[in-house]
Amino acid sequence: MRKVFAWLVHLYTATGLLCCTGMAVLIVQGGEGAFRRAFFLMMLATAIDATDGWIARKAEVARVLPGFDGRALDDLIDFHAYTSLPLLLLWRAAVLPDGLAWLLLVPLLASAYGFSQVEAKTHDGYFLGFPSYWNVVAFYLYMLRPPTFLSVAALVVFAVLTFVPTPYIYATRGGRFAAPINVGAALWFVLLGIALFGPSEYSTRVAAFSMTYPLIYLSLSAVVAAQQGLRSAR
Repeated sequence: MRKVFAWLVHLYTATGLLCCTGMAVLIVQGGEGAFRRAFFLMMLATAIDATDGWIARKAEVARVLPGFDGRALDDLIDFHAYTSLPLLLLWRAAVLPDGLAWLLLVPLLASAYGFSQVEAKTHDGYFLGFPSYWNVVAFYLYMLRPPTFLSVAALVVFAVLTFVPTPYIYATRGGRFAAPINVGAALWFVLLGIALFGPSEYSTRVAAFSMTYPLIYLSLSAVVAAQQGLRSAR
């Protein structure tokens, strides 16, 4: 029964791949409604990713099924859900003008580097370098449609930050500020849902207001980085 349950946990992780399949179909289909549904599937894939690790640790899947690497499955799905498909959506939705669309390759390659780092995730609950949240970047670039120079700046800056080994909060693995970040994520998801499927006249304003959460996340991560830097300097 423990093996059966462990396989069911891996199957739960694999449902994120089904979300990715749906995203790909919707992105190819194109159109406002399809893109919004694709973002909803990104949200669903993120929720699965945020919960499957906790379940896997409780089920001790690494010990029960030592021949199957759940982390490899998780990384395979995450690269598509967090990077390749969000960037494909930005290209398909023409968020950048044609002459600048090639810049989407910059975060794609940066994310490949980030996912390949052995120490991308620390044992004390942090990511090292920007954790490839390109689904979040894509959501705000699509919903808010800022000036092109701001979109380019966001893509390039976060791509560069992938190579800078500063800590970012990995809330589902504990660490400082994990509790408020996890609680805030639930409220943030509600706001994203309203922005995507609520009254159209409010969607832009709700999306803009929802940026409060990722800005708090980045600010708290900066606090952690500063504190670790001070400790290292002593």
